[in-house]
Amino acid sequence: MRLQSVIRAIYPPQCVACDAQTEDDNGLCAACWRETQFISGLVCDTCGTPLPGEDHGEVVQCDDCMTIARPWDRGRAALIYTGVGRRLVLGLKHGDRTDLARPAAQWMAQKLSKPSMLDTVLIPVPLHWVRVVKRRYNQSALLAQELGKVVDLPVCVDALLRPKKTNALEGHNREARFAELSGAIVPNPKRVDQIVGKQVILVDDVMTSGATLAASAEATKAAGATNVSIVTLARVVKDA
Repeated sequence: MRLQSVIRAIYPPQCVACDAQTEDDNGLCAACWRETQFISGLVCDTCGTPLPGEDHGEVVQCDDCMTIARPWDRGRAALIYTGVGRRLVLGLKHGDRTDLARPAAQWMAQKLSKPSMLDTVLIPVPLHWVRVVKRRYNQSALLAQELGKVVDLPVCVDALLRPKKTNALEGHNREARFAELSGAIVPNPKRVDQIVGKQVILVDDVMTSGATLAASAEATKAAGATNVSIVTLARVVKDA
């Protein structure tokens, strides 16, 4: 304990989004907490986007999920992809901020429906190997591994493969994103036994159109999953 006190005196805990000091590790300072748009209240049951109105316990969907066939059953997200939330996602994805996976997993865990986790496995959305080499890690795999520790669920980091190298999706419209991801994600034949007959929770950093998650969900169901849900750190929201 004495050594820990010395270390804390030299290196006091800092906000994960800025340099301000905090009381605990892996947290946000008061200012960043106020600026971070955590998703709560009434949300679309399929993608987790926030909706106007009060949550009365009924299952509701957003306009997109009523018009787009989603190959998963339920979806949730922790943050709106704007402001501090966007900065955190980009730091994890492109800024070597692997330390962000731990607090992110804590926020994501609060969105999971714990009573229905029997025979459940966490599976991250895969990256093509070229991007893994360039980035040195798959941010979705880091999130899945940390989330597995929080909710005590098994994680299969290579259950899905991405043999097709797709172009960057930023700036593409919804139709182009779905076309680009067609056939890009497949189940790993060496890991099918960890998918068949299981409930799967797909883990990703951010949902925009849902094209990547849709391709992952289709591959997971093709491998024999009985139920597929998604959870992301952030959700792109219109007019956010």
